[in-house]
Amino acid sequence: MIKHQLSFAQVNLLNENLAEIIIDANVLISLEMAEEYEQFVAKNLTDNYTILVNKINHYDFSFEAKLSVASHENLTAIAVVTYNNESQKSVEKVAALRQRDGWNLRIFNGLSLGRQKALQWLQSELHRKKLRS
Repeated sequence: MIKHQLSFAQVNLLNENLAEIIIDANVLISLEMAEEYEQFVAKNLTDNYTILVNKINHYDFSFEAKLSVASHENLTAIAVVTYNNESQKSVEKVAALRQRDGWNLRIFNGLSLGRQKALQWLQSELHRKKLRS
């Protein structure tokens, strides 16, 4: 695992197709922050990739960031690990806002081995994508 620090988050590159992102506590993600993240992804992840969002901390997105985040064409799947109902509902709201984008997104409960289940699901989604290619 290779750790990178962005201005608002830590990104752990677990392999060339999988990154885990942990947003800092109490951050309001701006459009500029979302662009910083997208530039990082474009530079560091290959072809089809997956993202694990580990929602340990409370944070929110500006409206503009909600509309632009995770719009890279090679993004195969997004797993979000949440630790309470409030976090789960905030993820569901962003997903509903971006429903037209057809995100392949699943939410996992961090209190029930969610991170492990999320990693397994992401690997299976990546494998499925490779089989279809």
